[in-house]
Amino acid sequence: MSPERSPVWLAMMLALVLAEVAWRMRKGHGYDARTALTTLGIVAGNIPFAALNALLLGGLFTAAWTIAPIRLPLDDWRTWAAGFPAVEFAYYWFHRASHRVRWLWASHSVHHSATQMTLLSSLRLGWTNLFSAGWIFYVPLVFAGFDPRLVFGLLALNLRYQFFLHTEAVGRLGPVEWIFNTPAHHRLHHASNPAYIDRNYGGVLIVFDRLFGTLATERPDEPIRYGLAHREATANPIRLALREWSYIARDAAVARGPRQLARALFGAP
Repeated sequence: MSPERSPVWLAMMLALVLAEVAWRMRKGHGYDARTALTTLGIVAGNIPFAALNALLLGGLFTAAWTIAPIRLPLDDWRTWAAGFPAVEFAYYWFHRASHRVRWLWASHSVHHSATQMTLLSSLRLGWTNLFSAGWIFYVPLVFAGFDPRLVFGLLALNLRYQFFLHTEAVGRLGPVEWIFNTPAHHRLHHASNPAYIDRNYGGVLIVFDRLFGTLATERPDEPIRYGLAHREATANPIRLALREWSYIARDAAVARGPRQLARALFGAP
């Protein structure tokens, strides 16, 4: 059984979601039931796509592994010690590209569609990740000698860690925020304010944001607004999953020449 579906993990997630609901109600923040139901609809729709992704990408990465010029031993702790920052580095660039390249944003935008920052909103994942091909960022890791099982395992831990980042119940964490991604960092990442857009791309670590100049912190005079900039809110999971693709198709259909077509497909969102 995959760790994401283990009863213990699911039970802990449910307990934390319920605790967060109680905290938000006690603090007067409210809990949008309609937004929560939309998230559950996205999760339900994602199940068959996730199974297809696992099947096809498992085969693709296994094929890459068979022709990898070097193979680092999976049972050596040094492989995992090197693999962790390598996967984090690849994730940073995948995540950054998912905000800057329209083809990738079409899938990733689903994750940013919630207008409340809650633990449950972390489960808003696009249905079209296989098609948008963000997995390409991880293929070089296999050719660098990292077993696909290590890559997928560390990515699973990365995403599990990020579940805890999607909340307003945790404040600033002091020196921890110099190295690790925290709820404060990730709240700003989900902001639709022009001052905050396209910042804080890290997964577990925030160090690559520091190195590449994409780190930002919340300003007292600029409270965070969640949701998608320049897109109306909708509670329809199917529309959320597919509407950016429809806009891409519309713009591609009226493009005049290769340059406009490339901009429609791969320009900034």
